[in-house]
Amino acid sequence: MRGVKAEIPPADEPPPDGVPAPPDWLSDDARAEWLRVLPMLLNERRTLSLSDLPIFTNYCVAVGQVAEANRILNKEGMTFKGPSGWKKHPAHAILSDAMTQARQMATEMGLTPASRGRPGIKEGANDPAQPNLFGGTEL
Repeated sequence: MRGVKAEIPPADEPPPDGVPAPPDWLSDDARAEWLRVLPMLLNERRTLSLSDLPIFTNYCVAVGQVAEANRILNKEGMTFKGPSGWKKHPAHAILSDAMTQARQMATEMGLTPASRGRPGIKEGANDPAQPNLFGGTEL
């Protein structure tokens, strides 16, 4: 991907009182991620608001799937012998997909070192008194 990612500004709405409980249907791993990360995003960084909880829930589900697929591969092995010979375990595809989804959503929420360190659109970027791309000022 090319281009500059926008800076993740603090949420406009006030943080909630306490941290919302995770949905009952989340796996134990997803629930643990919810409880580990959500307080930081809601209260410390203030980059997440209650309206963002559905995407955060998806992130937690993906993290839970990564953990579960890893446990399956650790228990059953990376390969299996089928009728036509040795093959990759099907959990590889689940693991790969969940890792990709978790990374993409983590980046969206500013949870990766790269996404936190990227320069973004700063305040005053559209200010006519600021120099434009070609060195002059807007008229």
